[in-house]
Amino acid sequence: MSSLITDDIPLKESALPARLDDPINARILAVSEDKIQGFLPDPLGEIAAQSGIELPVVMERIQAMLRAGTIRRVRQTLMATSLAKGSLVAWQVPEEKLLSAFEWMFNQDPFSGHVVIRSTDAAITGAKYRLWTTLKVPQGFSMEQHCDFLCQQTGAQAYRLMPAKRLFALGVGHVRRRGMEPGSKSDELADVINTEIVTLSDLEWRVLIALKREFEPEEIVPELWRARAVEAEVPLDTFYQVADSLNKRGVIGRFSTFLEHAKPLSTGERVTKFNALFHWAVPPGREIETGRQVGRFHIMTHAYWREGGPEFGNVNIMGVAHGTEKEMVLAHKRAIDEHLEQVVIPVSYTNVFWGGRSEIKPSEISPLAYREWCRAVGLNFD
Repeated sequence: MSSLITDDIPLKESALPARLDDPINARILAVSEDKIQGFLPDPLGEIAAQSGIELPVVMERIQAMLRAGTIRRVRQTLMATSLAKGSLVAWQVPEEKLLSAFEWMFNQDPFSGHVVIRSTDAAITGAKYRLWTTLKVPQGFSMEQHCDFLCQQTGAQAYRLMPAKRLFALGVGHVRRRGMEPGSKSDELADVINTEIVTLSDLEWRVLIALKREFEPEEIVPELWRARAVEAEVPLDTFYQVADSLNKRGVIGRFSTFLEHAKPLSTGERVTKFNALFHWAVPPGREIETGRQVGRFHIMTHAYWREGGPEFGNVNIMGVAHGTEKEMVLAHKRAIDEHLEQVVIPVSYTNVFWGGRSEIKPSEISPLAYREWCRAVGLNFD
């Protein structure tokens, strides 16, 4: 472990830097974005240990960046694919209704997470699908019925569901990816993450709902989970036991500080500028092999096996990468393409869908919340 360093900046909140390029913030964020995997009783202490920054400074800086909007949210993420049916959804929406559909899905549908307007450099068949969202529908409910309802509300004419069959990369780490050289990759193949649904008890749901709620700045304290145990109406030891059990069952993701990477920060900085969704079509039966190769590349924040169908060139491997320069993002993709050629994986189709306007929020996954939403909008999906 590197030696701990302290901050000689006064503790007055307004004096604490919130910029990404502040060296202490950068060291914290290089760890806190996506290096704290699974459930830990003391995730803030682990950030301090891995970054070499003392815990009081870690807490002060995270609070300052959260208040300034540099950090968009702090939360324990879940492997939502294990808890609710999920899918990437491409929507065909008339151009004159595109922005209003975007607004409705972001503001009115708590089960739609990422909402992005995308475009392509080439006039391909799939280019007519401009609006892309991620969707989670809790256990016991229909994803198709949900999408049909969204079509009625937004004027969308068609949609394509692309649920993940396997995951190969799932992280963020925008700060540590800055300046990364194209072709940078792990020596090992990426792990394969299954997407089987896990059934939870009422107690587990209670703990999980408290566990996943975003932290306000004043909640960034040494005993991070004590108040959440009270919220879940269980002793702290029980909270830890249930959370550890969920972690072992593959339900818990990472503890993360999410940066506002879709828009300029209040400091004037941009975390990223270009958001690229890469598509590859490889021979059926070679999806897992290809996904493990693509997921090796450090630039990839996400990599999945999803079936796009004929309108998307029968794509079956997708991944997301970010960067501040378009040409550099394309250089990263070329490095992946060349690697697939070297390992003799034929690609019959490939493309890039560029992200434009985007908003991001966690998708709600609680069955109780879904029933309440259905009542509020006058639907009966039971």
